Amino acid sequence: MNIKTRKPKLVAEINITPFTDVILVLLIIFMVATPLIFQSSIKINLPEAGNATPLTTNAKKNDMMYISITDEGLRYVDNDLVTKKELKDTMSRRYKENPSIGVVLRIDKLVRFKDIVDVLDSLSELGITNLHIAATPE
Repeated sequence: MNIKTRKPKLVAEINITPFTDVILVLLIIFMVATPLIFQSSIKINLPEAGNATPLTTNAKKNDMMYISITDEGLRYVDNDLVTKKELKDTMSRRYKENPSIGVVLRIDKLVRFKDIVDVLDSLSELGITNLHIAATPE
């Protein structure tokens, strides 16, 4: 009695349906998360201006410096918390690296005027003239 046992054939194909599902889910997650990453985490209530226009520039990241002051008096340079002295040192260092640097001031409308004058005085002392003040349109 010669019974031949049949060995099952080996299936040599890959099912890519689960892989495709995972890739699509990751794509959706990144599409939703990317705008949140680039939004500033600093909460500033900007003043309103009748002639506020968007800043249109083709500047690179190193060509612009963003200085933010919250209503609590906290100072930020490009989303990094700094002290008053560190702010001046950072502005000085960045200006030496790039004399044509532009500055965008994002100042809460409840900030004391003295804090604004301190920043403007430091900018003037360094010779920074490319200055923009952020505002929301009325």
